[in-house]
Amino acid sequence: MPVTYRVAMSQPHTHLFEVEAIFPAAGNELTVGLPVWTPGSYLVREYSRHVQDLSVTNTAGVALHFDRLDKRALRIKANNEPVHLKYRVYANELTVRTSHLDGSHGYFNGATLFYYSEQLRFRPHHVAIDAPQGWRTTVALDQQGQEFVAPNYDELIDSPFEVGPHTPIHFNAAGVPHEIVLWGEPQLDEKKLVADLTRIVEIEAALFDGLPMKRYVFFIYGTDKGRGGLEHKASTALLFPRAGFSSPKGWEDFLTLAAHEYFHLWNVKRIKPKRLVPFDYSQENYTQLLWFFEGGTSYYDNLLVRRAGLMTAARYLTRFGESLTALHGTPGRTVLPLTDASWLAWTKHYRPDENSPNSAISYYLKGEIVCALLDLHLRRATNDAKSFDDVLDLLWKRYGDESGVPENGIEQVATELAGTSLSAFFDHALRGTKELDYSVFNHVGLEVRFRPRDASASDKGGTPPRKGNDKTPGGWLGLVPKAGAAIATVLDGSPAMQAGVYADDEIVALDGLKCDAAGLITRCDDKKPGEAVKVTLFRRDRLIELSVTLGAKPADGVYLARVDAPTEAQRAAYKAWLGTAWDESEAK
Repeated sequence: MPVTYRVAMSQPHTHLFEVEAIFPAAGNELTVGLPVWTPGSYLVREYSRHVQDLSVTNTAGVALHFDRLDKRALRIKANNEPVHLKYRVYANELTVRTSHLDGSHGYFNGATLFYYSEQLRFRPHHVAIDAPQGWRTTVALDQQGQEFVAPNYDELIDSPFEVGPHTPIHFNAAGVPHEIVLWGEPQLDEKKLVADLTRIVEIEAALFDGLPMKRYVFFIYGTDKGRGGLEHKASTALLFPRAGFSSPKGWEDFLTLAAHEYFHLWNVKRIKPKRLVPFDYSQENYTQLLWFFEGGTSYYDNLLVRRAGLMTAARYLTRFGESLTALHGTPGRTVLPLTDASWLAWTKHYRPDENSPNSAISYYLKGEIVCALLDLHLRRATNDAKSFDDVLDLLWKRYGDESGVPENGIEQVATELAGTSLSAFFDHALRGTKELDYSVFNHVGLEVRFRPRDASASDKGGTPPRKGNDKTPGGWLGLVPKAGAAIATVLDGSPAMQAGVYADDEIVALDGLKCDAAGLITRCDDKKPGEAVKVTLFRRDRLIELSVTLGAKPADGVYLARVDAPTEAQRAAYKAWLGTAWDESEAK
């Protein structure tokens, strides 16, 4: 007998999903609970806090006694009968990790709505939807009659539902039906959307010799702000600024986001850390391998868009340089090892504060760069006979059955393919905090170079110094501004920190003239290192004036430059890596 659910939304403006769950007879006691997190998003989100109006009865409607075991779980005196739960769930948070119900649609991740029992977790789970008139339901699950069917609880909550007045867009790619559901009036060309997603799907399918599912759904949410994605076993939810679809740079960003989440079909959803098999939904699940599962996916999202012909080689190198710049603009890179960043994702990454740039590093960001370096090490060690593609292929063959990759599994596979020891590289890149060694880029005729960045927030690195810009780098404070007057972060060891500027201070003036936080940084750029300035600010409503001696700008703008006289071997390696001849790279 399956576990069955019915989800209604009779009053969408209340943001309340109405849920009924029926658990078949499983003994005298039944323990049920809500997850505290959603796989793929490593933060305890306490979904039970949104539950209200809970009742527990038998099939005759007679109340059953239950005890609350903790914030999320109930122990029910079931008397060897089926158990009925009725409750409502408040859903007014539009993110890819949560649920949202209003007058325009209902979107939900199963972890936020569906109580489960470990006793019955691997039984089939069925869901019926009572939708408002004119609304339709889209989900990647199979449908039997009026019910959507999952073989177990894990697949159920790995299949988000979208219920609304949408009309799905259908297309086929790599021999598999795909659907697109749009919400939020994203400003995009639907024909171009289908064409470009098809190219991404087919390039990724070719990498793994086919697709691992029989149907796939893209849920795309256009918003006024916010960007993110969450992978699922046969679908993804993508949140993206609606205005961003209309610019070339925004479209490029969207394609890399889609490529990233689609790549997770293999890397995370099927090739997964052994420490996360099976998921424990009641608490944090720990692994040191997120540098590979997320960082490696970040490395491939740009690379696969490049391989699909949707990004030039020049743009790829610029974007990679922007990632290098972000890394070198983060003091925490010399504080927290990459494996620890993975292990501590639950706090360091998902609960950042004003000091996080000084104390931590993103396993997405540094993981992307380390995976690029590993790819180049493999190519150099094997004269381009092997690459990171072969790492993925071998992992897919060994662990694609979802049995799980051991904590040392990535290092073992890479070393096996390299035919030589990579222990020094892994110890340095994964478990150390010293600066990464970029010399391996010489294998493809490139060099990593550094320059000071402009004061403008638009200078994200990735490009060489502007021609004709011989201006001496201006003064540096070491501040990261928020929008408006407030300071987001004071960088460790910076002039601002030494002078006593704090995060959340509100900037009022520089040398007696009014300015906000961004203006403060821009105006200091017109001054010289060593020059003293007076910064006026509010701190908890108190007006304070501080004297700050400006420092020299760090050379944290990073870019990849081509060597002047590449060898034939470098030219060949470059083409093998980026799929473009050396002399054509600027155009293609």
